[in-house]
Amino acid sequence: MTVRSVLNSHGRPEVLDTVELLISEMVTNAYLHTNGPASLRLTALADGRLRVGVWDSHPRIPAPFGRPPHDHVPLAPPDGDGGRGLRLVQEYADCWGGVSLGDGDGAFDRRAGKLLWFEVSGVRG
Repeated sequence: MTVRSVLNSHGRPEVLDTVELLISEMVTNAYLHTNGPASLRLTALADGRLRVGVWDSHPRIPAPFGRPPHDHVPLAPPDGDGGRGLRLVQEYADCWGGVSLGDGDGAFDRRAGKLLWFEVSGVRG
């Protein structure tokens, strides 16, 4: 099932564009910057927020997911080919974070790597 169909089936079209964009950026980073598996999880929270988590096999936490008060991602050069993805998380998610799970015993060890997450409420103020 795609993210679009999951969100539509749960009556959350108001967050669809934001969530698809941010998931695309985070999963692309996991693909480009790690050599192992990755996984995606969507969690509906009790107060109407949606939490999206992306796990991958590399333990390094990139900005803006670092320690509070969250690292900030600088603006990418206008003529650059990349460097905008995690800045989008910083701009469009209500909150975000990450936790390093360490090096573990191997590439397929889910106790290794990191978990990055963001939350959206659907209400922009």
